[in-house]
Amino acid sequence: MLGLAKDYDIGLAFAPVDLATAGFTGKRISMHDCAGVDIVLVYGAGTDGDDPVPSLQQHTAYTGGTSADLAEISTIYRKAETTLDNDEIWAETTQTAAAIMTAVADDAQKQKIYVIHVPSAALADGYTHISVNQADLSNNAQLAAGLYLKVGLQVQRKPSNMPNLLRPGAANA
Repeated sequence: MLGLAKDYDIGLAFAPVDLATAGFTGKRISMHDCAGVDIVLVYGAGTDGDDPVPSLQQHTAYTGGTSADLAEISTIYRKAETTLDNDEIWAETTQTAAAIMTAVADDAQKQKIYVIHVPSAALADGYTHISVNQADLSNNAQLAAGLYLKVGLQVQRKPSNMPNLLRPGAANA
């Protein structure tokens, strides 16, 4: 059976961007009806010292509302190599829980995949959505893209019958 809509749903955190020209403010995703969200960040190789440091926020609405830092980054799973070719193994990096990821030494010049898990229970009362952000890094090119994987779905259905990822119960657009 297809894992999409049974085991996970996928949303866009941010479309590919060159971090030399702009950072990104991630799109919001609802934490409703799931155990949590795995944030998957893919970075191209950059320049020494331009280490990515994504940050998390929580929100009270899918647009507008109140936003606050979400100090939930404590474990980061990562694959990093000069050229990713699927022979890498996951490395676990830990830090004191914070809203901003601590830079990983010597990762700037490598291609990398970071996965950060945010459990739904981590949100403060009244907060329903999360987003991931990344500041502009430098004048040197470094491409990045990000996806949200909603995991532990409470309602499983055919992919074409899934609700949108911003407003639970809203019709598909």
